[in-house]
Amino acid sequence: MSWVRIYVHLVFSTKKREQFLDTIDLRKMVFQHIKENALQKKIKLDCVNGYTDHVHCLIALDNTQTISKVAQLIKGESSNWINKNELTTNYFAWQDDYWAVGVSESHLEQLRKYINNQEEHHSKTSFIDERDNFLAKYDIEFEQEV
Repeated sequence: MSWVRIYVHLVFSTKKREQFLDTIDLRKMVFQHIKENALQKKIKLDCVNGYTDHVHCLIALDNTQTISKVAQLIKGESSNWINKNELTTNYFAWQDDYWAVGVSESHLEQLRKYINNQEEHHSKTSFIDERDNFLAKYDIEFEQEV
């Protein structure tokens, strides 16, 4: 049997970066639901957190999963759940795109702290600055979704 564990830092934002997730209670509810949904779908979600307009996930892929399928399962189901439960006043959607990068096991603890510290982090750094730093760090070219 094959043994595979590839850690991926997955980041995705709300459609047009609207600040739908505007309260701590709403964010906690959505992130808890994402955890429960991932467990049901056998997605190894190590941690999840975010801020008003985006989400960070640390995922361990196995030999049957792809980043695109995992992102689709997490994003699609959670947006459906948010709308079905009318958790936002307007129709909720995630951006179509996402950012993902492989993570070395030696960097996992540092990344977990970063993900779990989003409230404090974003009191000092905007999502746009964070995104630009992320893309520059990993030398990724970015095309703005319209």
